[in-house]
Amino acid sequence: MSTPPRRGRLRPTRVAALLLLVVPILEVMALVGVGQVIGGWPTFFLLVAMSIVGAWLIRLEGARAWTALTQALQSGRMPARELADGMLVLIGGTLLLTPGFLTDIVGLALVLPFTRPVARRLLESVISRRLIAQTSFMGEVPGFRGPGTAPTAGPDAGRRPSSAGGDVVEGEIIDE
Repeated sequence: MSTPPRRGRLRPTRVAALLLLVVPILEVMALVGVGQVIGGWPTFFLLVAMSIVGAWLIRLEGARAWTALTQALQSGRMPARELADGMLVLIGGTLLLTPGFLTDIVGLALVLPFTRPVARRLLESVISRRLIAQTSFMGEVPGFRGPGTAPTAGPDAGRRPSSAGGDVVEGEIIDE
């Protein structure tokens, strides 16, 4: 079963390839522009200073994200927010350590604790859209209507999920 080609949508690989071509060009243009305004050496020292501040921020926010993750795991709750924060700090830190002003701006937005929630909500919406798009094709499978619904065919047709929050799967354990 092949999927029909998508029209009007860019694939993630094409977006990444486009970014790998466009971002360095924009970074060089920004470096040249800043260099013309403040001079070559001040531009160099500004880039070094931004990398040092970025490394310090990564260490600080990475430690906070790690502490929050371990606390969530120890308390027994799903650490979705903490994992997203850790991923955003990792991506933002990589951008902060990459020389350039534009990547530093995006990196700061991902690392700083007061701008990270906006990035987290954007990340959550992208992931949920992708999951919905990928699971919507599952509606075409006979007997499957999506999570939390009763099967439409087979021996369990019409059965409801248990009230404990999940489906009851009856089976037999055979110890060989």
